[in-house]
Amino acid sequence: MAKAYDVMAATCPSRVVLHRIGARWTVFVVTALSDGPMRFSALKAHIEGITPKVLTETLRALNYDGLVDRLDFGGQPPHVEYQLTDLGRSLLVPLAAVRAWAEDHVPDVEDAHRRFVDDLAPTRTDGSAPIG
Repeated sequence: MAKAYDVMAATCPSRVVLHRIGARWTVFVVTALSDGPMRFSALKAHIEGITPKVLTETLRALNYDGLVDRLDFGGQPPHVEYQLTDLGRSLLVPLAAVRAWAEDHVPDVEDAHRRFVDDLAPTRTDGSAPIG
């Protein structure tokens, strides 16, 4: 019988797993590696906005958690590639669903942002258009 975990419990180890999956760059790195092994420079070029430091930290964390393998081919200059493990590949379906949801709901979220900002805008006491 599988052990029951409760992500809402502060001491539950599943919280650590969920934290890693929800980390800012995890989805992008896992998605980038979905087509096969990539070198560090190719990953950095593919994932716009990620710094070398953050990419290094993310790859190390994913390697530590067993989601990514670091393949060192040695040689001069050094040749290193990263690839998803079987465990990492098992994340692709749920991440694809989250990605599809995000892409499908961009207009809804943008509308919510506008409504939120509009609600914060000060209004005139006479009921006319907002100030500013």
